[in-house]
Amino acid sequence: MKTLTILGSTGSIGTQTLEVAASLGYKVIAMTAHSNLELFEQQKNKFKPETAILSSEPGGEDKLIDIAKNSGADIIVTAISGMAGLAPTLAACETGKRIALANKEPLVCAGEQVMQTARRYGTEIIPVDSEHSAIFQCIENKTKNMSRSSDEGKCLNEGHQISKLILTASGGPFRGKTRKELENITPKEALRHPNWNMGEKISIDSATMMNKGLELIEAMHLFSMPPDKIEVIIHPESIIHSMVEYTDGSVIAQLSTPDMRLPIQYALTYPERKTSLTKPINFAKLGKLTFEKPDPDTFPCLELAYRAAKQGPKTCRILNEANEEAVELFLNGKIGFLEIPQYIEDRTNKCLL
Repeated sequence: MKTLTILGSTGSIGTQTLEVAASLGYKVIAMTAHSNLELFEQQKNKFKPETAILSSEPGGEDKLIDIAKNSGADIIVTAISGMAGLAPTLAACETGKRIALANKEPLVCAGEQVMQTARRYGTEIIPVDSEHSAIFQCIENKTKNMSRSSDEGKCLNEGHQISKLILTASGGPFRGKTRKELENITPKEALRHPNWNMGEKISIDSATMMNKGLELIEAMHLFSMPPDKIEVIIHPESIIHSMVEYTDGSVIAQLSTPDMRLPIQYALTYPERKTSLTKPINFAKLGKLTFEKPDPDTFPCLELAYRAAKQGPKTCRILNEANEEAVELFLNGKIGFLEIPQYIEDRTNKCLL
């Protein structure tokens, strides 16, 4: 029986991880939450972990880091939202155990440090984001066996050159809308994702397409690929979760119904595949798969992320901080939806002067 530590058990990924753990018969020996006490108590009563802490309590942050480093679990699931997940992720990297990484901000803001720490301690990082899980599955061997060619900037996998990573994006709730149509968008409308049931922060990021921008920065670090070798394509059905193009022109894609329980389970069971809770694709009913180019005029956040990725770690950190601030301001009614990218750009430009 494998044992798990879940950092962020009451969020969308955390609750689904518990569901997957129960179906696999895995034991949850430690769990953390921030402030959702009612749900946390229900989870504790059901899963009976040896250790459970609220990070919002006095000393909670230090306890969170201690649990990440010393719980003794076989697998540490990092599902804490935002930059609060950086210190626990780094602590988990020092364990030499597997990390099921579901928190993108640590890689966005400190990707080199996180990956170097993981390599130093022999820690295996398996991505949980559906897009990065898809890329991981499309690459034949473990990411730790991959390296970057210094002369070509291409990712090498035991001699098989990868020419491009293709991240798919649903387009969010406002795909096809014009800037004029988005002038009076409310937080409630922006939170209504067509395909995925996610937390508030990631849902707004999906609506602005900043989520895909953060994912491309994350992919840079996970797969040692420069930003100009990472393409984003709109795929509204969310059936193809991402693709890998090889230098011979072959493209390998990972397909499944949009259900986060599948990439969660794969991160827990890799390299094995076990029967999952996800329903298989009915291709006859599906009918077709469609693709579109992103609209940079209506959704400029993606281009802001590309620019930050090319400028380096400092810009990526500022971009992430500015985005977190902008999303909070929008959710609290302080700025409009279309002001989010402008706030991010202004804040980034100001900090880089």
